[in-house]
Amino acid sequence: MKITRLETIWIDEQPNTMWLRIHTDSGLVGLGETFYVPRAVSAVIHDVFATLLIGRSPFDIEQHWHNMFSTVNFFGYGGSETRAISAVDVALWDILGQYDGRPIYHMLGGRSRDRIRIYNTCVSHGPHQDFHAWFEGRAGSLAEELLHSGITAMKVWPFDQFGVSLGGPVGSRAGTSAVGPVGHYLSKADLQKGLAVVADIRKAVGDRMEIAIEGHARWNLPESIKIARALEPYDVLWLEEIMPPDNIESYARLKAETSVPLCVSERLFTRFGFRQVVEQRVADIVMPDMAWTGGITETRKICSLADTYYLPITSHDTIGPVALWSAAHLMLHIPNAMIMETVRAYYEGWYNDVMTERMPIAEGMLSLPERPGLGTALREEVLRRPDVHIEVSDEQHRYDGSKG
Repeated sequence: MKITRLETIWIDEQPNTMWLRIHTDSGLVGLGETFYVPRAVSAVIHDVFATLLIGRSPFDIEQHWHNMFSTVNFFGYGGSETRAISAVDVALWDILGQYDGRPIYHMLGGRSRDRIRIYNTCVSHGPHQDFHAWFEGRAGSLAEELLHSGITAMKVWPFDQFGVSLGGPVGSRAGTSAVGPVGHYLSKADLQKGLAVVADIRKAVGDRMEIAIEGHARWNLPESIKIARALEPYDVLWLEEIMPPDNIESYARLKAETSVPLCVSERLFTRFGFRQVVEQRVADIVMPDMAWTGGITETRKICSLADTYYLPITSHDTIGPVALWSAAHLMLHIPNAMIMETVRAYYEGWYNDVMTERMPIAEGMLSLPERPGLGTALREEVLRRPDVHIEVSDEQHRYDGSKG
């Protein structure tokens, strides 16, 4: 079997999510995905990886990974390059599972569990306006609603609103966006406003709901210590990426100053990015994002690295449906899986508009069927949408960019 065609796809409705379909001469088609700047990722796939992949066997997954990584690492591997590798890698695992007639988790060596607990990242989309609920003062009632559906853990980011905005000196100082510069001052009043979200959950449901706090790397070390210490009485599940993860020494200082578990960090790339996090003991929970850090092949190695130090794994997902499906295969397989991130506004919403199968989630637990490969595929009607962008490389390494 040989790879004959690479096809990158994204739609204007979801402008950051990019799918990759790898076609073979046997008719099997593998599906991968990544997130952020699809045009840049697509360029890496067609301009660089097409010559490495087309005409080759899709089964040599490890060699393909190292060929791609070695090529882009000559110039620096972070960013779109590793996102492109991630999408290719998942698509190759999908082909392998389809060829063998077994799910990816079987191809990895089987399951360590038949289902895994999920938590809900409280994003708004469609009928589930979860962000607006907790941000507008209804965190307690949202927690009650989630518990009623069987979900026993939720994630919020109550301190982002007080961070520095992207508006600059004449712009708004604070905003609800996750993206922004590092903040260097959080007032006592704003600290209490952020804590009020957590307090509202505890008042409404007590300890029945576990609470993860997302930081989006918005605060410096002194303010991160302030936030962490203030959260200690609330017994939160973890404090996630409260500072940028590019200074491990600062995280070591933070860990020494608080008893709150630290979760690090979806924006690190490959096992090389996670090595110091694990070896220098700055994280209690390790969170790789398979769609960014190198796909199944590389994330599996990160999970093994963490397991060597008896650290649990939680997967990151606010990316897209394929990222969730591929992470689920790995999280059912690895021994040190703790809990999976999900967004109910997505898996009960737009994911089902583009995928052939619904993600099996019930009573706060995720499982996977015995379907070959990923167990799902991109709906063909996605390729006919008026807002679709499709770029192709074929066996002659020709490149065609089109908008349907």
